[in-house]
Amino acid sequence: MAAQTALVTLDASSAQRHRYADLLLLRDYWALTKPEINFLIVITTFAGFYLAYSGSSQNFPFLLLTKALAGTLLIASGAGTLNQYIERSFDSQMRRTSRRPLAAGRLGPRAVLRFGLTLSAAGSLYLAVAVNGLASLLALFTLLSYLLLYTPLKRRTPLCTLVGALPGAMPPLIGWAAATGRVTLEAWMLVAVIFLWQFPHFMAIAWMYREDYDRAGYLVLPDGVERARFAVLQTLLPLLGLITLTLLPAFTDQSHILYYAGASFLNLGFLYSGMQFALRRSPSSARRLLAVSIIYLPLLFGLMILRG
Repeated sequence: MAAQTALVTLDASSAQRHRYADLLLLRDYWALTKPEINFLIVITTFAGFYLAYSGSSQNFPFLLLTKALAGTLLIASGAGTLNQYIERSFDSQMRRTSRRPLAAGRLGPRAVLRFGLTLSAAGSLYLAVAVNGLASLLALFTLLSYLLLYTPLKRRTPLCTLVGALPGAMPPLIGWAAATGRVTLEAWMLVAVIFLWQFPHFMAIAWMYREDYDRAGYLVLPDGVERARFAVLQTLLPLLGLITLTLLPAFTDQSHILYYAGASFLNLGFLYSGMQFALRRSPSSARRLLAVSIIYLPLLFGLMILRG
């Protein structure tokens, strides 16, 4: 009787360990998709879709929106996964990324490659079938330019940020195309907002982890005395352009005082954080700039949606 009880206890314990292992495996696959980045991608894709459709007299197509967000999320998750596959040997050399599932050895390269390709193909096909071909093509361009241009350029030139900012700015264009089947000047202005936003955002990250990037051989910042000047210019000049763009008459008018007031407040806070970083170039000022940039973007797009 005691032996049977012991066997039952062992079976229950073994089943519990297997469930725990399955949960850890699911957590690792979830981490491959870079969910923190996907959060901003979903917000900006939604904003592009909503703003494209806001002037229409037809009922809002919630089902089409859901399909567009699902397809974009799939292909963005595939891009994040394949990026970690390509950079697996470099991620293991950086403290910031050494705990990623592939870099840490918890997942194998083949499994990660299959997962990334499956997500990317599924997202592209789903957008083409369930939404439209233009949205699918734009998403494919985003994926390929991110993986084949920006990713290798990070080890070749500090100007990689200029190249990488374009695929990073595409989500609202995908959302706009999903809603209307075409792109307009207003859609490209949304792209320009995210394009400029990425520079201070990434300079904060690059400065915080510059030793990590140097250790892994990434050239996201130049060497020597030019490093500080480069980081300052790549922070302040795009930030000034971003402020100018978001306060242009195309974004604001007298009937949208809420947007104008809110955007002015957000821009002042972002500019203040950027100037503090430019003056101090300390880890704490870089962290504050990063935090402000993450807060800034969804709030700005939220104001645009309210205005729309």
